Amino acid sequence: MAIAGPHRPAAEFFERAPFLVFWETTRACDLVCQHCRAEAMPERHPGELSTEEGVALLDEIAAMGTPLVVLTGGDPTKRPDLLELVAHGASRGLRMALTPSATPLVTEELLEALRGAGLSRLAMSLDGSDPTTHDGFRGVVGSYERTVHLLRAARRLGLTTQVNTSIVRRNAGQLERIATQLERLDIELWAVFLVVPTGRASASLLLDAEETERLLERLADVAEHAPFDVKTTAAPHFRRVLLQRKVAREQIRGLADGIGRAPRSVNEGQGVCFVSHTGEVYPSGFLPLSCGNVRQPGGLTRIYREHPLMRQLRDPDALGGKCGRCEFRRVCGGSRARAFAVWGEPLAEEPACAYEPRAAPAR
Repeated sequence: MAIAGPHRPAAEFFERAPFLVFWETTRACDLVCQHCRAEAMPERHPGELSTEEGVALLDEIAAMGTPLVVLTGGDPTKRPDLLELVAHGASRGLRMALTPSATPLVTEELLEALRGAGLSRLAMSLDGSDPTTHDGFRGVVGSYERTVHLLRAARRLGLTTQVNTSIVRRNAGQLERIATQLERLDIELWAVFLVVPTGRASASLLLDAEETERLLERLADVAEHAPFDVKTTAAPHFRRVLLQRKVAREQIRGLADGIGRAPRSVNEGQGVCFVSHTGEVYPSGFLPLSCGNVRQPGGLTRIYREHPLMRQLRDPDALGGKCGRCEFRRVCGGSRARAFAVWGEPLAEEPACAYEPRAAPAR
């Protein structure tokens, strides 16, 4: 498997291939989450990538040298070919992760079959320290209890597990209580998402820059002692917070997936990309600027390597505002998705960052 190393610098690796590809296998889902990026619907879309197209996509991802694929949605368990897709990706040497919705479609029997097919990681969403908060967020009573049950079942089966938590105003105060609960669930990775106003998520859900800074400081406190890894999504300035606190931990070096470590930090279009249910390619699921479709000549490989937006996003000197002046821009880079959502410009400064650069960096 192609990875960055002594003879292949990390920067070159990310020019050639993402470390992580998210494939939105479907937008069908039986939950009605407040913040749903996908604006999920009950039924599958007729234009979804077919099984054959999905297999070809996984072949292309493997050929690029990308090590990790996350099957997401919507709810990927709404696809009858899920086991076939997982098995094919695993047979090509890909580490396959899955983010299903906590619905009756996910049974212990399905988890056992997924393990047999070669699934590497089960990731579930937990957005509160109690059923009232989580179920209110997800729109279905019983979602909290089912999520906890499935995480425990996966561990009994030998699958590694991950919890994704979307932080908004209503649950930001529960950060430490959620972390305490996760210690009892024997997870490998806690992925904390700072919501971006896209899809169903409105700007009213967001923390401001000062609130975000305090939250990241609290999260860094958790990371110092937690028995699991901690990473953030749409909050790359967590890396800056860790560096400022001189926390020499793996989060600083990795911050990618918890299954394998990226050779450097990842961000929209820089080590990560997103393929929609219909094959549209985006720098991330939260940055809704299509760069092409995998059904076009050259496919994902050409789009990721050559599209002007993808290339701009991999250039820290292309950033605007204080992000472009920041001494941490190569470590962090700010959320390009949030910059686009708030300012309408993906290269603008991160609106949820309170840090003021000390001086203009050398160019």
